[in-house]
This record gives sequence, structure tokens and C-alpha cells, in this order.
Amino acid sequence: MDAEAAKLIGAGLAMIGTIGAGLGIGVVVNGAVQGIARNPDAGGVVQTNMILGVALAEAVAIYCLVVALLILFVF
Repeated sequence: MDAEAAKLIGAGLAMIGTIGAGLGIGVVVNGAVQGIARNPDAGGVVQTNMILGVALAEAVAIYCLVVALLILFVF
């Protein structure tokens, strides 16, 4: 196996972490929608916390993307 193939495989493996981020975002939004449906008066607080949770989960996906791009273009 040459170095270019190893770089592509490494970048693909680095992006596996985005699966967890996607699942985390789905779970957070699902819980927020259920919470708002059960108690519409608390919608603002729940939505604020949901946006914070989605942003933190999305940060993990961005870190995975940065690592994959580093593997592809720097090493």
C-alpha cells in the first residue's frame, strides 16, 4: 500500500467520529421536541439548551473534519 492510499484510509477513519455527532444531535433535538410538546411554556429555556447542546455536538464533527483535512493535506 502506498502513502496516498494510507492517507485516504486515515482520513476516512478520522471522519467516523461524525457518526457519533450526528446521533448526538438527533438525540438532543428529539428530547427537546418532546420536552416542548409536554410543556410548551418552557419552550424558550428548552430551545436555548437544545441549541447549546447541538453546537457542542457539532464541534466534535468539526474537529473530526479538521483532523481528516490535516491528514489529507499536511501529512
